[in-house]
Amino acid sequence: MNKVFIIAEAGVNHNGSVELAKKLIDAACESGADAVKFQTFKAQKLVSKHAQKAEYQKRFTDKEESQFEMLQKLELDVQTHKELILYSKSKNIMFLSTPFDRESIDLLHDLGLEIFKIPSGEITNLPYLRHLGKLNTKIILSTGMSDMGEIEDALDILLQAGTKKENITVLHANTMYPTPMEDVNLKAMVTIGNTFDIAFGYSDHTLGIEVDIAAVAMGACCIEKHFTLDKNMDGPDHKASLEPNELSAMVKAIRNIELALGKGIKKPSKSEMPNMHVARKSIVAARKIKKGETFSEENLTIKRPGGGMSPMRWDEILHTLAHKDYDEDEPL
Repeated sequence: MNKVFIIAEAGVNHNGSVELAKKLIDAACESGADAVKFQTFKAQKLVSKHAQKAEYQKRFTDKEESQFEMLQKLELDVQTHKELILYSKSKNIMFLSTPFDRESIDLLHDLGLEIFKIPSGEITNLPYLRHLGKLNTKIILSTGMSDMGEIEDALDILLQAGTKKENITVLHANTMYPTPMEDVNLKAMVTIGNTFDIAFGYSDHTLGIEVDIAAVAMGACCIEKHFTLDKNMDGPDHKASLEPNELSAMVKAIRNIELALGKGIKKPSKSEMPNMHVARKSIVAARKIKKGETFSEENLTIKRPGGGMSPMRWDEILHTLAHKDYDEDEPL
């Protein structure tokens, strides 16, 4: 694609409600994002019943509730997936979802998804990676918590399973919600792209939109950002998400940066061409000059406007003879 692929990550911010999920799709569509993404999982397949929550999850949800109990409330069943896919199509926005187990991969594949997002937590899950790699679909691989060796291993598994390299985009990420600025390490995104000669982007969990804009300026071809309808809602990810107006501002800023980056050829732009006559200068007579008089630093000077003889010819003109009379300020 010739433009940055922007994923509005609804994730589990639907809080288990189909109507809320549809409102999230509406907001993603209105923002101008290319895709809206949810999460596909069965809590029973994803976590043990006594698994602890992450610290950020404990802060924003019931502390007495296990991770299993929290996730069970956030599952989307098959019928809901079908309903949300149809609703997304009606809104002309791509529906995506992150599968967290092999059964979820199969479900999304059967539903016709063209792009699969691998979450950071599955980058060391060999059976999962191999299963998905065999489908040879487009893949977006998040790399939170990983090092370069783990990224290389995951890519090797996907490639050996049958996925083409040109179908893979690797996202630099940090899985802390929200990510402290000092931990973003955005230059690592470019390191990933250069090391593996692969398309790269950024999955962002910082507060605000400035890091996403910087990532695009540094060459990201894909940006993923969590959003919600209201940061004050109950749930694990709302606080580290953008609200709809912020999401729209991010998309607009990214599209502006795309335009601003240009094609890398340095030449006068169409919009600034008229300024050349106004802002550049020409060689002019500093005083009246008679025909046959020798041009010198005393009788010549350089002034606006441009369009006359270029000052770059100064050395060429000095000490030659005037072929006509000149009034003060008259261009040569």
